[in-house]
Amino acid sequence: MSANPIRGPRNLSVEDARARILARAAPLPAEAVAVADADGRVLAETITAIRDQPPFDASAMDGWAVKRADVGHEVTLIVVGESAAGRGYEPVLQAGEAVRIFTGAPVPAGADLVVIQENATRDGDLVRMGPAGEGSANIRARGGDFRAGATLLEAGVRLDPWRLSLAAAAGRAEVRVAARPRVAVLATGEELAAPGSDAGPFQIYESGSAGLLPMIRRWGGTATRLAPAGDNLEAIAAAVRDIEADVIVTVGGASVGDYDLVKPALATLGLELDVETVNVRPGKPTWFGRLGDGRLVLGLPGNPASAFVCAELFLKPLVLGLQGHGEPVRQETVRLAAPLPANGPREHWMRARLGAEGVTAFPDQDSSLVTVFAAADALLRRLPGAPAAATGESVDILRLDRA
Repeated sequence: MSANPIRGPRNLSVEDARARILARAAPLPAEAVAVADADGRVLAETITAIRDQPPFDASAMDGWAVKRADVGHEVTLIVVGESAAGRGYEPVLQAGEAVRIFTGAPVPAGADLVVIQENATRDGDLVRMGPAGEGSANIRARGGDFRAGATLLEAGVRLDPWRLSLAAAAGRAEVRVAARPRVAVLATGEELAAPGSDAGPFQIYESGSAGLLPMIRRWGGTATRLAPAGDNLEAIAAAVRDIEADVIVTVGGASVGDYDLVKPALATLGLELDVETVNVRPGKPTWFGRLGDGRLVLGLPGNPASAFVCAELFLKPLVLGLQGHGEPVRQETVRLAAPLPANGPREHWMRARLGAEGVTAFPDQDSSLVTVFAAADALLRRLPGAPAAATGESVDILRLDRA
C-alpha cells in the first residue's frame, strides 16, 4: 500500500475532534462478571429491584417494640418474645405486650414504636418504661431505601464500590458489563531509552508508557506496552501489524518532521485519518484514524506531558466510549484563584492545582515538563482568543484522577 495515509480534516476544535473519535467508538460486547470483580467496569444492563429494601419494617435501634397507644404514660408491659436480625417475632403484637428488638430486626406486626433500651427497665418477664411522647418511632419503613421494580442503576454508568453495593443489595451476584477495550501502546523514536537501562548521551528515558498504561487500566481497558520502535517505517509497521487490539496508541512521530514516520508506516496497513491535527495546546499533532482491518489508532505527541493532556481529552473518552459509558467527559466550573493572561489562537488546556480558593494554573506550561503534570490535579480550559481573566472569574476544568 501507499506510504501516505488517506488524509483527514486538520486543525479541528477539541469538541469536533472528540466527536469524530467517539463516532468510531461502537460499544464492545457485554460479558457477565461477579459483582466483586466489576469495580471500574461500565454497566451494560439496567439493574432493577426485585423486591423492597428493606423487605420489612425494621428497627432503627436496640430496644422494645410496642404499641404507641400503650405507652402514653408510665407503664409495665409483658415481654412476649424477641426479634433479632434474620430472626423475627411472628405473632401479632397485642395490647400490653412488648418484644425485645435489635437494630435491623423486623418490627412485629401490630407494633408501631420502638422504645430505645435506655428508656426502659426489664425485670424478668416484665419491662417498665415511661411515656414515649411524640418523637420518632425508630422504625425504618419497608421499601424506605428502594421499592420492587425501581430502576437502581442505568446501563452506561461506571461501577464503583458504592454502586456495586447497591447491585448486591438488589440481590445481584453478577452484572453484565462491557468488555474491556484492548489497548496497545507503542512509543517511537531513536532518542528513547528504556528506564533502568544505560541511556546514551543524547537519549532520554521513555516515560510516556509508564503513565499511559495505568491510565488506560483505570479507565477500564487492558493495556499492553509494545517494544519501542525506532525511526524506521518497516519497524513501526511490524510492531503493530499482528497485535490483537481494539485501539493502538502511538506516542511520538506524530508531527511533520523528517523522522515523524508513524503515519506513513501505518499507511502501509491501510490507515485512514478521521482527525489529522487538533487546534489544541499542548498536542496539536494529535491524530486519529483506523487501519484497513478496522483497528482504531490514536497518535499522541511524544512529549509525555502533551501525551497525558491529550490522553485525558481524547483517549479516556475513547476507552470509555468503547464500553458504552454514557458520560465520557465531565467538565466542571470553578473559580480562578489567580489571574490568567489572554490566550492565543489555540484552545489551551493548562495544568493546574485546585485549592480552597479555586484553581491556579502553573506558571510554566512547557509541554516537556513531566514535573508539572505530576503536581497537577486538574486541566484548566482556555478557549482560543480568550481575554485575560481575573481572580474570581469562572473557568472550566477537567479534574484529574489523582490519589
